[in-house]
Amino acid sequence: MLGALRQSSRAAVSMVSKRSMSSGVSLAEEIKEMKKWKVITILAVPVCAVKAFVDLSHEEHHAAERPEYPYLRIRSKEFPWGDDGLFEAKH
Repeated sequence: MLGALRQSSRAAVSMVSKRSMSSGVSLAEEIKEMKKWKVITILAVPVCAVKAFVDLSHEEHHAAERPEYPYLRIRSKEFPWGDDGLFEAKH
């Protein structure tokens, strides 16, 4: 009795634990989909690498200096760490 119960539980576990790569399609369809994504990856990686190289190789263009408006950087008392703000650039 106990042996038959063990065998039936092993059979049930083996049937439940068997999984396919995707949602119940045939093996041929799974292989076709895998090859498609492999080609997409092989084509996309060099394109992304060239785009990154082009973007990073050009000199960065800085915007023109902004005007000093009178209402900016108004200080009513000094900061404990000095004249400029803690995260502001020194002028």
